[in-house]
Amino acid sequence: MTRISKTAAALVGIVTLALATPAVAHHSFAMFDQTRIDTKRGATVAEFRFTNPHSFVVVNVNEGGAVTRYALECSSVNMMSKVGWKFNTLKTGDKVDIAFYPLRNGKPGGMLKTIKVADGRTLSGW
Repeated sequence: MTRISKTAAALVGIVTLALATPAVAHHSFAMFDQTRIDTKRGATVAEFRFTNPHSFVVVNVNEGGAVTRYALECSSVNMMSKVGWKFNTLKTGDKVDIAFYPLRNGKPGGMLKTIKVADGRTLSGW
């Protein structure tokens, strides 16, 4: 291998590592307090995004007369499909019960642990 090709190979390796780092970094779950599980009964589905890299369930929760919107991060379409999710599992207006790891910053939202859907099934968000 010539000196130029060794240098080129080294540069390709460095660029590859630099580009891969953000992909690994986005999978941090540090923003969620995984020592606590919050629950909400009778939440109303506002939106369901069955997409990669992470799906989201957005619900409205009536808390003492005021409605609070919670955005709950889920796993990938592939992982969720393996435990029973489909693109049409949730529809706007469905009533659901949720359990989730809340955001550490106290804002409404978190990482979905489980959801009891309208047909009575309980599905994992991860």
